[in-house]
Amino acid sequence: MAIKSVIKMGNEKLATPSLPVTNFSNGEIKELVSDMQDTMREKGGVGIAAPQIGCNLRVVMFGFDYNERYPNEKPVPFTILINPTIEILSDEMVDGWEGCLSVPGLRGLVPRYKKIQYSGYDIDGQPIFCVAEGFHARVVQHECDHVDGILFPQRIKEMKSFGFEDELKDIIWPQVKT
Repeated sequence: MAIKSVIKMGNEKLATPSLPVTNFSNGEIKELVSDMQDTMREKGGVGIAAPQIGCNLRVVMFGFDYNERYPNEKPVPFTILINPTIEILSDEMVDGWEGCLSVPGLRGLVPRYKKIQYSGYDIDGQPIFCVAEGFHARVVQHECDHVDGILFPQRIKEMKSFGFEDELKDIIWPQVKT
């Protein structure tokens, strides 16, 4: 439908918890999802949440076959997830480098749960349940944080592990030639 502007860190909408979707049959949700998908693809993201395009509804999407921003990661199946919930399946946490379309040019080392189950609804209101590990789990947690009004810098434990991509490139992507 349309490529939208991605709002950036500092915008109040990104710090506001989102409202649940209650009506799956209206065309507004389908239009929102289409706009999110167009925007995510145009911006090269691995996921996006509705608040990032200024809509405070609990809608996220994620997935890719290959992504230049995360060249060493395995594919994640494309998923539209409405009213998401996460259940932690392992207390084990793993640090990983994250970026965000709403925090452009910056990366940070963020601890995330290694294994989760997520649930919610698809675009037609049908239930979704999936177990995810590794980067897949990381992406889901990152996107679900958005609908709770949380950005990845709030999860960083050591601020020395937060900075501009061009300054951190040898740490983040040591085996990738640029």
